[in-house]
Amino acid sequence: MNRGFYYACNGMILNQRKLDCIGNNLANASTAGYKRDTAVVRSFDEQMILVKHRQKLSGTFAHTYIDTTYTDLDQSFFEYTESPFDVAIAGDVYFNINAYNGEVMLTRNGNWELDDQGYLCLNNSGRVLGENGEIYLGNKDFVIDVDGVIYQDGQRVDRLMLSFIPPDGNVTKFGANMFTSVQATNVPEGLRFDIIQGALERSNIDWNYELSMLMNANRLYEASSTILKLCDTMNQSSNSLCKKV
Repeated sequence: MNRGFYYACNGMILNQRKLDCIGNNLANASTAGYKRDTAVVRSFDEQMILVKHRQKLSGTFAHTYIDTTYTDLDQSFFEYTESPFDVAIAGDVYFNINAYNGEVMLTRNGNWELDDQGYLCLNNSGRVLGENGEIYLGNKDFVIDVDGVIYQDGQRVDRLMLSFIPPDGNVTKFGANMFTSVQATNVPEGLRFDIIQGALERSNIDWNYELSMLMNANRLYEASSTILKLCDTMNQSSNSLCKKV
């Protein structure tokens, strides 16, 4: 009976975390530069069940759990806005943001603006970094070429600071679309990429896939919940019979 309770509770917890992950993906489907997360399930087959008073039951069980989440870094499609403050990247490189918490973060979100001091910034996340530091533009128009060089009045101002993460690299996500990664490096010599001014990279969420995974996880959660209720009913019936005996 304890084994049944364990499996049912484990199934509910596992699928609840899957639902949380999928729900976060769907909530950020319209967020520029968002990369979808996947709950990574791990298992180990041979473990003993510990019950009350730390007594051990004979036998084994297959234990599954959410180990971590994996962020899919695949590039998504571009939305062309014609705004000079919208910037996208074709390639496996990332913008650098001097975040307000003091850390340098990476992102694919190029939905920028000017702060009240005339610096190029990513909304409330921090200032965009160039090779010479934070990028000051004042109130003048600017142009960014395909290599990330910024011009004002035909004069070079700075070049966007970019970092490379392998397509299968691991990242630590902060908020919706900011990252850090121990695998981040300077852009390798010869790596091809293009900076596209007047465009935004949309999220790489596939609505049909996410909704199908949502329904599947929800069905499994409900099945585990039903099993838990059944185990509880059987346990109560067993206790009643023991008392009569």
